[in-house]
Amino acid sequence: MDTFSDNRLTDAQNELYEWIKDYMKNFQHSPSIRQMMYAMRLKSPAPIQSRLKHLQDKGYIKWQEGKARTLQIIEKISDVIPILGSVAAGGLIETYSDVQENLDISDVLKQKDVFALTVNGDSMIDACIADGDMVLMAPITNPYSIRNGTIVSALVPGLGTTLKYYVKRGHKIFLEAANPNYDPIELNPAEVVFQGKLLAVWRKV
Repeated sequence: MDTFSDNRLTDAQNELYEWIKDYMKNFQHSPSIRQMMYAMRLKSPAPIQSRLKHLQDKGYIKWQEGKARTLQIIEKISDVIPILGSVAAGGLIETYSDVQENLDISDVLKQKDVFALTVNGDSMIDACIADGDMVLMAPITNPYSIRNGTIVSALVPGLGTTLKYYVKRGHKIFLEAANPNYDPIELNPAEVVFQGKLLAVWRKV
C-alpha cells in the first residue's frame, strides 16, 4: 500500500496520476479502474483504488469510489504571484529585477462558494471592467449588508442579470453603470435578487 506524510506523491501515485492526465487529454473522459490496472501492470483493482484514494486526499483528483468514470483532475494553481517592481503608465521609470514581495490572492481563491461570470458589454468600463473580462464574485447571503457603491451581480426576474454599482436611496434600489451612456436602473427591493459582490477582475490578453 502506498504511504505518504504530506502532499507529495510516491512514485507509484505519480505514475498513475501522469497516466490519467495523458489519458483524459487524449480521450476527453476518465479511464475505468480496469484500464488503469492494465496500464499500471496490476492484476487487482485494490492498489489502483488505494492510489486513487491517496491522490484524492492529497488534492490531485476528485473521485467517487464505486461510480464509473467520475474521476476529475484538479489543476493546482499557485495563490501567490511575484511582484517584480513597477511599470509606468506615463513616462519611463526605473524597474527592478529582484522580487520584492508576492501578490497574495489566496484570500480571494479560498473564500467559500466564489464563482466567476463573463462580462458582456461595456456598462462598467469606467470601473476598469471591460467586455470579455471575467469577474470573480462572492455570494451575497444578506442583501441588507450591501454597502452603497459595491459592484454587484443582480438578477431581475424576467429581465436578466447585470453587473452594476449598488446604490440605495430611500426605499428604492438603483443599479448604476460606470459608463455615462447607460441610465440607472431603478427598482423596488422586491424586484431584484443580488447574486454576488465583486472580488476581483480577471483579464486575458
